Amino acid sequence: MPQKGLSLPEFTALLVLAVEAREVSNAELRERHRLSIDGARRRRLNELKLVDSRREGRGYLHLLTDSGWARLQADLRAGELPPQHGSSGAIARALLGWLPRYLARTDQRLADVFQPDDLPGDLPGDLPGDGEPGEPGEPLEDRIRRAYAALAGPGAGWVSLTRLRPLLGAAPRAEVDAALARMERLPGVDLVPESNQKTLTAADREAAVVVGNQAKHLLWIGAA
Repeated sequence: MPQKGLSLPEFTALLVLAVEAREVSNAELRERHRLSIDGARRRRLNELKLVDSRREGRGYLHLLTDSGWARLQADLRAGELPPQHGSSGAIARALLGWLPRYLARTDQRLADVFQPDDLPGDLPGDLPGDGEPGEPGEPLEDRIRRAYAALAGPGAGWVSLTRLRPLLGAAPRAEVDAALARMERLPGVDLVPESNQKTLTAADREAAVVVGNQAKHLLWIGAA
């Protein structure tokens, strides 16, 4: 593994927190994944600044940090994962070997793929698939507008790019970013940074689009 190799339990903790993509308690980790981040494991991940942990009541809440997201993606890309054995190990190696190839093929990052479970499911109607470059399909700007409308509901409101991006399917990130930058110059469209930067999660920062050297996290679309 790249510098300061992680043990299998430590690597598993990072991967589970990425899948959850939110702050999660040990009680919920035990219920959903039969896993706890406590004791020496918690202290080491905190010391490496890969996980932020805070006490709430008698337990802890954990959140993958920006460094944790970056470290996990780097380790997956390197392909030097902690040893895994048996049939379950074969499943893990197959999936974890496929994941970085999928990210590279679709020009996405882990935070684009792993999202909290409370994201909306389907958009009204069926969104056409992206297909291969050059195939006919709904223009990306139209898909962004439809995704925005599904999330904003009646009336215009600010929509987080963290919630918007998953509704665009496998559209390459670079194309989505370019479409958002073009749209910002249109009447009735605005992109802004989150005013309270302390509330941003690692997923929010990953989902931001950089326009004019400024990371922007929120989209608003009103009447043109």
